[in-house]
Amino acid sequence: MRATLLHGAGDIRVSTVPDPTLRDPTDALVRVTHSCICGSDLWPYKSAPEAAEGRRIGHEFLGVVEAVGSEVAKIAPGDRVIAPFMYSDGTCTHCRNGWPTSCIAGGFWGGDDKFGRLVDGGQGEYVRAPLADGTLVRVPQETGPELAPALLALSDVMGTGHHAAVMARVRPGATVAVVGDGAVGLCGVLAAHRLGAARIIALSPHDDRWRLAEQFGATDRVEVRDSAEAAAQVRDLTAGIGVDSALECVGSRQALETAIAVARPGGAIGYVGAPQDLVELRASVPLRAMFERNLTLSGGLAPARAYLPDLLPDVLAGSLDPGPVFDLTLPLASAADGYRAMAERTAVKVLLTP
Repeated sequence: MRATLLHGAGDIRVSTVPDPTLRDPTDALVRVTHSCICGSDLWPYKSAPEAAEGRRIGHEFLGVVEAVGSEVAKIAPGDRVIAPFMYSDGTCTHCRNGWPTSCIAGGFWGGDDKFGRLVDGGQGEYVRAPLADGTLVRVPQETGPELAPALLALSDVMGTGHHAAVMARVRPGATVAVVGDGAVGLCGVLAAHRLGAARIIALSPHDDRWRLAEQFGATDRVEVRDSAEAAAQVRDLTAGIGVDSALECVGSRQALETAIAVARPGGAIGYVGAPQDLVELRASVPLRAMFERNLTLSGGLAPARAYLPDLLPDVLAGSLDPGPVFDLTLPLASAADGYRAMAERTAVKVLLTP
């Protein structure tokens, strides 16, 4: 089969690799119908050391189940499925408490399983899905192809944007600021709107992304990039008070500082941006100021699998559509072009088809 491999910074290739097979009785073999490139894929794309053999990449996909192991009971060959961005068993203490991203037996697509065996990346033609019953979520067979982009967004970015809104305690009538206008930030706008926010301020310097943010429910725009100036403009928009909820959807020091600065006393910050520099991020948390203003900072790796039962029915009903975050569709063979488009900011999020 063909799969996307990262050979070093800026070096993405689609190559022929061994076909996956069932290895454990809890495995499923999935034929990928839709996958995509994530903003977090750009960090290794920009900085990974040279690797002659290449490493698998991609963690968001939809597909059709081709075969299942003898202990798989909840899905069957022929089922259409969503694969959240990590696999998990659904039965351990952390999964039962709603944190499948901390599953004791789970892991990431494109890495090794607990036995040191390769788990295929999502940007390929087939994937061996470990712990299939706990990981994969069935989609009704009658679901039309027009919903594929929205369903694919549920594998990561919509769940991550929703996590930011939940962690920031977005409530009906709230005033919200969303820092970041990538796919996660845009889904954060959509999530805040879905949860009933009355006012959503999008920090978006890009006209095309602002238009999508507005479509998703944003009511106000701050265009400047400078953190201090952006925070000042948000405070001006809120009569000097600040926002009830701030969503940090970038993962940079500047974004986190901005989110903290715009929150009102007693407000909450939900941070979900994949950290770019942990040392810098730690230095950007002003604990004294947060203590004095009674701010809550919470978030992290989004438990996308746990949110699927809540979000999927709305997508199927047509009341939630994050699909427009995909503004470029390419064949898998052109994955390198997709990475360049996202790295150069000419695309928000790239959808890949076989």
